Amino acid sequence: MNIILLGLIVINALISYKAINDTSFFRKYEFHIGSIKSGEQLRILSSGFLHVDFQHLFFNMFTLYFFAPYVIYNTSALYFLYIYMGSLIAGNLLTFYFHKNDYSYRAVGASGAVTGIIFSAILLEPNIRMYGLIPGYIFGFAYLLFSIYGMKAKRDNIGHVAHFGGAIGGYAFTLTKYPQLITTEPLTVGALLVPIVVLFFLQKMNKL
Repeated sequence: MNIILLGLIVINALISYKAINDTSFFRKYEFHIGSIKSGEQLRILSSGFLHVDFQHLFFNMFTLYFFAPYVIYNTSALYFLYIYMGSLIAGNLLTFYFHKNDYSYRAVGASGAVTGIIFSAILLEPNIRMYGLIPGYIFGFAYLLFSIYGMKAKRDNIGHVAHFGGAIGGYAFTLTKYPQLITTEPLTVGALLVPIVVLFFLQKMNKL
């Protein structure tokens, strides 16, 4: 296992373990709109290393473990870290934008960062098959549409906005490094772009 990937998993595990067993620590570093607006911007970063329970932690880290090698192999360990951190921040910034008037809104988890890595892997490995069956670009397209539905329905506690923001981060940072993918893999790039355009169109039309 790559040392940077291993380091990320260990850091997430240690910080989450502390947070799960220390409520005051959890509350101090979780994503909380009211606290961020009062000047605690560190929460935009720190909340990405907290998880509500060990199941939440395991799911995110297992998914990261599965998809990270595609990104590391096609870019580098350092660029993988750049995409991970950038997607984490992108997910939380989009969440802040969508919930800026909800001062009580709270969230935690590495899901935005992990989603960014998934979407980077889909771009870098066009033949990747999700669950061994579904082409990556179809999965990514459907996943983002489902996230938009989740934002509109507001029927669960899943951070759909953070997932979407993380996906945008992974998409943008990967294309920044490899803009040739726009011409070599237009189907994948286009399929992932459509839901992003739809999201911001709906937001502009006040449909979300």
